[in-house]
Amino acid sequence: MAYGETSYGNLLFSEEPESGGSSPGNPPDLLSYLPYYYANSRVMKALQATIAEEAAQQRFALDETLRQRFVSTATWGLDRWEDELGLTVDPSKTIERRREQVMAALRGVGTTTSAAIVSAAAAFSGGEVRVTEYPAEYRFEIQFIGVKGIPANMAGFLSMLEAIKPAHLVYSIKYTYTTWDQLSGLRWSDAALKTWNELKVYEGE
Repeated sequence: MAYGETSYGNLLFSEEPESGGSSPGNPPDLLSYLPYYYANSRVMKALQATIAEEAAQQRFALDETLRQRFVSTATWGLDRWEDELGLTVDPSKTIERRREQVMAALRGVGTTTSAAIVSAAAAFSGGEVRVTEYPAEYRFEIQFIGVKGIPANMAGFLSMLEAIKPAHLVYSIKYTYTTWDQLSGLRWSDAALKTWNELKVYEGE
């Protein structure tokens, strides 16, 4: 490629960056954008190598900062999300669990309605949720119907629910388990290989 045929950085810097990386990657070959007679200059090689390394570091920092602005890709930036939403910052939890809590809290921002609770519960369980209201009794019932058994991170969900629900309302939780009819196709020899807890959430094979 001759000098001046394309704009500076059209090759490496126009490519889409890989997401989720932990290092800047390979620095660009800046000498390829300069006149050919610089190729044998030790001074120019050293100068361009230094600039290229800095450019790669800057690009990585920009990409990494941008990832923190979205809950689905945030890592070290989750602290700020949690702080803004009044959630407990707990680095001992997995990144996935912390993202679930942040997304559920975001869905519950504003006036709490049954739809908001359904949305928040679905974010935690990853399945369909039903909320039944009993206004005369000042209570509501949450039933997890898209996931069998107790969903993961229930402690986090209950903590979030206490934060967003109206203070005068109480609630109850119902879980969905496998019924005996749903186990009718399972042979006793196969059932004997499973624990009782595994049978309660058996989905079939």
